[in-house]
Amino acid sequence: MSGANSWLQRQRKSDLAELAQYTGLRNYESLKKSELELALDEYLAENSSTFSSDPKLANYFSSRARTTGSPVKRDAPEGAVERLKVAKRRVTKAAEEILAPESDDEEPTSTATSLARTPGRALSLASRIPLPATPADVAEAVDRSTVAVRTHVVSLYKESGIAEATQATRESLSTVASVLFAISAFELYFLRPEILADRYAFTVPAITFLGTRDFPVFVPDMFLLLTSSFWSPALLWGFTSAVLPSIAGYFFNLTINSSHGRPGRRSHASESVVDPLTFSIAKALISYVVYGQGITFGGWIDETSIARINTAIYGGYRGILTGTAITGVLSIYDAVLKK
Repeated sequence: MSGANSWLQRQRKSDLAELAQYTGLRNYESLKKSELELALDEYLAENSSTFSSDPKLANYFSSRARTTGSPVKRDAPEGAVERLKVAKRRVTKAAEEILAPESDDEEPTSTATSLARTPGRALSLASRIPLPATPADVAEAVDRSTVAVRTHVVSLYKESGIAEATQATRESLSTVASVLFAISAFELYFLRPEILADRYAFTVPAITFLGTRDFPVFVPDMFLLLTSSFWSPALLWGFTSAVLPSIAGYFFNLTINSSHGRPGRRSHASESVVDPLTFSIAKALISYVVYGQGITFGGWIDETSIARINTAIYGGYRGILTGTAITGVLSIYDAVLKK
């Protein structure tokens, strides 16, 4: 077309509509491509001082300068003038239709109606939204997001050190000594309220906002540490459950004479300071004699302390024997694995 700028003629209508929206040209939606070219050409020429420095319109003004020798076109062919007048009339008519007041019995124009009157703007907006081409692209995008999330979670898990702490805890607890300590702690958990009773300390008041009630707090009565009521059963349990079995396991230690290959050759790798099997057997015998049979060894042991321990520990002396049976079997199993 001879009337419009050559650069505008090479643009698609959707690009022209986007350019009209960018520059602020109004009432361009109903124009044809040729009419929109002329309207844009005139509008940009009239506002060359505003848009001449815009990088997005540099090609337009360069093309116009090559054609006319100045950014503003002074003369236009007669046919172009007529077409420009027709375009102006159509723009004016479209503006009057859009700005015409509605009648009282009509409802206000909805968003859908506005979009229907401006299809160029709606198409331009829709063209800017990136949509996947095929369902395969959607599946691939979901897979990439899943892999990214999984990688991030794994990275956070490794950096937190949970795996190292879990492995270290597992290695520490996977020994016969750990099982011995766990069983002794289980016995002491039930014995502590008997020999170091709880006493009322204070009350946490109710919180209406949280809906809680008054909560009384009890703490161990530390003054019992100054009485024989604590020390007599505590020492008795300590000697029968730890001291005497440890002495027996130290002297009757079968691990120091275990050999590999030649007779008389000691295995320092499997040697233990206290033999766990001997420890378990000695603890079982002592507990059965003291707590099961009530032997006081000539009055050296207080019968009241025996009764208190036998009542406090879960299962009484039978519970102690069960614990020694467990540690004895585990010590044998551990020795077989080391062979």
